[in-house]
Amino acid sequence: MTLQEIVNDSARIVFFGGAGVSTESGIPDFRSADGLYSQKYKYPPEQIVSHTFYERNTEEFFAFYRDRMIFPNAKPNTAHIKLAELERSGKLSAVITQNIDGLHQAAGSRNVIELHGSVHRNYCEKCGKFHGLDAVTGSTGIPRCECGGRIKPDVVLYEESLNGDDINRAVNEISAADTLIIGGTSLVVYPAAGFVNYFTGKHLVVINKSETNADRNAELVINDSIGKVFSEIHTE
Repeated sequence: MTLQEIVNDSARIVFFGGAGVSTESGIPDFRSADGLYSQKYKYPPEQIVSHTFYERNTEEFFAFYRDRMIFPNAKPNTAHIKLAELERSGKLSAVITQNIDGLHQAAGSRNVIELHGSVHRNYCEKCGKFHGLDAVTGSTGIPRCECGGRIKPDVVLYEESLNGDDINRAVNEISAADTLIIGGTSLVVYPAAGFVNYFTGKHLVVINKSETNADRNAELVINDSIGKVFSEIHTE
């Protein structure tokens, strides 16, 4: 079956996406040849975005975070927009993303589960007050709340656990789906990548430029640009 035929045959699609969904919006991924992990910094990026580094070298963490992890001018691309259309048409029930850029919501998607948090949410570690992105981008050094507390991005760093409610929602959505489309993710980041194992529905589709661990079980594998692939889907 083609992707269009699978979409036509589906009533409850869940999309599980990663960094490859946002690269076409100008946001670099972590593992490709020109991704974040290939850049040269004083410390390895994997170390910088860890909880330990955040606690011990907070100012250097924020220097990297502002420079390489926040892209406030990025716009939704064809994939984001088409997923929102599929949700409005009643075909798609949820988007589960490992991205922290908020582009799915910007495109109009409503039921978005952000497994790794969002740059648009930040909170004071002292009083708990939530702050928008401006609290980080509009400050220098370590961002501070009015109470004097340190403002932390609501993103999941290495060594930190995923939110329990998000885990339950993701597992429930995948378990109830008749079609699971995996897109723009190499499926190497756990525990998130393990969630796809809860899928027992009818159609499993993988759209990714490189091989993934889910390919062998997929009904359809497309190694191409996710924006290009989604641009050819028509909603009824």
